[in-house]
Amino acid sequence: MDRILIIEDNKTLAKLIAKKISTELNFEVDVAYQLSEAKLFLHKYKYFIALTDLNLPDAPNGEVVDYLLSKENRVLVLSGNIDKDFREKMLQKNIIDYVTKSGVDDINYIVHTLKRLHKNQKHKVLVVDDSMVFRKQMKSMLENLFFQVITVAHGEEALGMIATHPDISLVLTDYNMPVMDGLELTKEIRKIHKKNDMGIIAVSSSHDDQITAMFLKHGANDYITKPFSKEEFSCRVNNSIEALENIHIITNHATRDFLTGLYNRTYFFKNIKEYFNDASQNGESFAIAMINIDNFKKINDTYGHDAGDKAIVTLSEIIRSSVNQKDVVARFGGKEFCVVLKDISAQNALVALERLRANIERNIMTSSNGEEIRFTISIGVSTSHEDTLEEDVNQADLLLYNAKQNGRNQVAHN
Repeated sequence: MDRILIIEDNKTLAKLIAKKISTELNFEVDVAYQLSEAKLFLHKYKYFIALTDLNLPDAPNGEVVDYLLSKENRVLVLSGNIDKDFREKMLQKNIIDYVTKSGVDDINYIVHTLKRLHKNQKHKVLVVDDSMVFRKQMKSMLENLFFQVITVAHGEEALGMIATHPDISLVLTDYNMPVMDGLELTKEIRKIHKKNDMGIIAVSSSHDDQITAMFLKHGANDYITKPFSKEEFSCRVNNSIEALENIHIITNHATRDFLTGLYNRTYFFKNIKEYFNDASQNGESFAIAMINIDNFKKINDTYGHDAGDKAIVTLSEIIRSSVNQKDVVARFGGKEFCVVLKDISAQNALVALERLRANIERNIMTSSNGEEIRFTISIGVSTSHEDTLEEDVNQADLLLYNAKQNGRNQVAHN
């Protein structure tokens, strides 16, 4: 578990911040009331972030910041000093942010910032700029925000890097570059990745409104004018990443089942249809299986609906771990699931599904009262395919019905 170090001589405030972080975030929190205590903690632990006041009993003039940075700690400053010049001077150091002590809202801002920084670790950012100075500057600021950072000098290099790293979340591109400028790069990226998949921020010294408009019209999410402040840069980058995450959450709600996290019926028919048609035309062997929990009503009636939900989640997890990454698993609703096993012979598909059935039969689930619950599944699998996806799913569903009628806990196939 990551750790946070709070260095604050106001014990009431320090404990309040520590409690807020411990309650809302998955961090271990240590509190030091002066620099000497902080040094002991730093000798013992490695910290995700050090959150520090500037005026400590044994370091009254902000010496703590230089010490923390010299030990390669990421630093978030919390200070009561609102002097603008002092604040700007402090932000010139390699700190993450400067937060003024003024009330509960600032503590909430700190918690939000920590959440954001922790999430940033999952994101890759590509910096595209022909100026080595600006590349290094942006790389340093982005790494201080916990991003994984890749840098290149022009647009063609950037396209090659995107092809190699399709999981890049955000591209920061200069406008004037050799080989391929930032606007052309933006146009090329948008041919491959939509705004919902990859963010683009244009970074340029040009103050021409037409250039800004052209970038935004051709798919940039934002525009930053050089030179920029650290705070503006951090806010715009974090806002772009947060917007991207929110879109993904909304998309997941539209395509994913809320209980299991599997794809839902709508996603299945929308996205598998293309695969079905291509596989049928190319002669690729595949299998479509309908899976249903046997005697599901009895589980709900005997152990309660929470146990029924747990059975559905348990089945979804076992199915997911039993198939290959390329295969598709969807929950159609209630106790019913549909699985597409791609590029597999009929015989191997039946072996895999029989193994799944046996794994479920052996599995023991525990109710909220500690009671052992066992359940079985019936499976209908189509390996000899119909003309359309809908007909094929109906065929698998009919075979599932046959499995139920013939005693349950079995795999029926055509």
